[in-house]
This record gives sequence, C-alpha cells and structure tokens, in this order.
Amino acid sequence: MDRNAEFRRWKAQCLSKADLSRKGSVDEDVVGLVQLLNGREQFFTTSSCAGRIILLDGGINGFEVQKQNCCWLLVTHKPCVKDDVMVALKKADGDAILKFEPLVLHVQCRQLQDAQLLHSVAMDSGFRNSGITVGKRGKTMLAVRSTHGLEVPLSQKGKLMVTEEYIDFLLKIANQKMEENKKRIERFYNCLQHALEKESVTTDSQPKEKFRAKNNSPHTHKKKRNPEKARGKYITEENDKGLENDDNDDPGIGATIFPEDY
Repeated sequence: MDRNAEFRRWKAQCLSKADLSRKGSVDEDVVGLVQLLNGREQFFTTSSCAGRIILLDGGINGFEVQKQNCCWLLVTHKPCVKDDVMVALKKADGDAILKFEPLVLHVQCRQLQDAQLLHSVAMDSGFRNSGITVGKRGKTMLAVRSTHGLEVPLSQKGKLMVTEEYIDFLLKIANQKMEENKKRIERFYNCLQHALEKESVTTDSQPKEKFRAKNNSPHTHKKKRNPEKARGKYITEENDKGLENDDNDDPGIGATIFPEDY
C-alpha cells in the first residue's frame, strides 16, 4: 500500500475512535493546538494532556506503584488551592503524592521531515524533553514533553508527614509551573502556525521558481554540464531518495530517539 494512503487510513481510524481518557474529551488549554495539528494532512494526535495537578494515594507499597493502580484523590487542570488538597488528603490511607505534570502530546507524523519540523517547534517553545520514535512498521511518532514537573510525597500510610504551611508553599510552586506550562502551549501554537504557513509558502513557490529558471535559460539544455559542478547545485530524484533514507543517521536531526514502547 502507498505510504501516504496508509497514513491517511491510520489517521481516519485514530480520529474516529472514542476518547478513552478519564475526562473523555480534549483539555480546554490544548484544544486549539490539537485542532491545528489534526487539520493538517501530515499530522494527527493520538493522545494529549494539557497539564494537571494531581493528588494520588499510592497504597501501602510506596512510590513504586504505578499510577493506574493508584487512587486519584484530586485532579485539576486549573490552579489548585490548599483547602481542596486538605479535603482530598483525608481520604488517603496510603502514601499520598502531590504531582504537577506538564503538557504531554503524542503526534503521528506522515514522514520523518514532518516530525523534524514539529520537534524543532516544540524545542523552541520550551518542551525540551521532546523526541521522535520510528516504529517497525514505519510509524513516525513525536512525543512533546517538558521537564518542569513536580512530585512530592505528603503522607505515609495515611499519616500526613508535612505541615499545611508546606503544602501551601508546594501549591504556589505547582500553580506557577501550571502558568508557565500554559504560556509554553500558547507559544507552541503560535510558532507552529507560523512554521506551517512558512512551509506552505515555500512549497507553493518552488514550481514557479523552477519554471522561471527554465525560461530564463533557453539554451541550457544544449550545454554539457560538468557532473562534478552540477552535483553541488542539483539533486536528482534518485539522489533525493537517498538523502531521505540517510536522515536517520544524520546528527543534524536534533531529535532524541526514544524506544518504541515509550
């Protein structure tokens, strides 16, 4: 099957599925970004979280327990106040952990060069833990992530281990990180919009430039070109494919390659 046709099939299948997240819908702060990506033929989002403050009760086995096995005492995508946390902590009978998690966005890209464009925009917008994964079936995924998270234990076996004053201090930090995260999302959206517009203009102008060059040099086809000189100015279709295949080994990609099961 043609790679572009296969990508369109993957996109249609993914976007037609029901949202299985806890919330059941895209977070408000990232709706515009998700719509912008899904509106372009070379991208589609597979999962997203705009960023959140959560309070988890990890049970009596400590912090090695995975989130899916925890009790979610509090989840908010907005700034959090101490009273809400204190009420939620009364329900904890294990090891409660307060966390702030920044934006996480997974995007499947049609080609590696599309992922490179998106990765560059993400990095420039402050999401410096982003990376590209190329799967065995040729699926190219970009994970947009940041490093400014927060994770602090508050209780052990239901007993509060910190003061309310300290919890208030933690929430001020978490809320500041939430605000910074929102600014980065807005920056990402604006930079991506500009990059895509620039790419469209460049793509649309290329055929015209080639046509103009051809008309301005009517006798060029009669001259014998030195293949060594021509190599620096022209790339044949065959060479172009070779360069595309070499992208994975090019240190200039600027992307972190994660394991396929990241």
